[in-house]
Amino acid sequence: MIIREAIVLAGGLGTRLRAAVPDLPKCMAPVGGRPFIGYVTDYFRQAGIQRFIFALGYKHSAFDDFFRQTFPEGGYVVSLEQEPLGTGGAIRQACTFATEQTVLILNGDTFFRIALEALSAFHYEHKADCSLCLKPMRDFDRFGVVERDGQQQVRHFREKQYYAEGLINGGVYALDKEKFLQENLPPVFSFEKDYLEKVLDTRRVYGLVQDTYFIDIGIPEDYQRVQHEVNQLL
Repeated sequence: MIIREAIVLAGGLGTRLRAAVPDLPKCMAPVGGRPFIGYVTDYFRQAGIQRFIFALGYKHSAFDDFFRQTFPEGGYVVSLEQEPLGTGGAIRQACTFATEQTVLILNGDTFFRIALEALSAFHYEHKADCSLCLKPMRDFDRFGVVERDGQQQVRHFREKQYYAEGLINGGVYALDKEKFLQENLPPVFSFEKDYLEKVLDTRRVYGLVQDTYFIDIGIPEDYQRVQHEVNQLL
């Protein structure tokens, strides 16, 4: 059974990218003549996602033309933050629009060419509350490291520092919506810090390695790099 519904986090302020893209949400930054988020939604539609829930906030009207051009026949809804909710609050609000028990969580400013069928099978096989897609990396200090046990259950999140090698959280998740909505979490919270990284012994959080193309355009250096790697997004 493949996951058919996705929540796309696209409401961030994008402060680190503002010098390069001053007037747009960062996931709307142009790459190859079109918004970066368009490559994300195109890829996952081809992979099997049939319905998108866009979690919007900052400059949400900037998405109007994108929706008209990319989804002329619908297939999406908008979950609009009236005030910043953090990634966790945004996901929780968006989950109330979801029709499936399991949803895919995506970051609109990150492209990770994961195998959706493999993630779906992994998530259901492990009866996970949340399954993370993990990217192997070498010689990095921008990301923290995720550690798993022999059953691929996530046991530790290590802080950002220099690592010669390790598995990073690629920002793509399969999430059990029903269990997540039952969690006793504050109105505004970080999905990463307040949900994933806390109380790991009481949640079934698993990690699937996907050694495929990955880029996060949240900093100007990587935004410039992706301009030369457009073919990787197609």
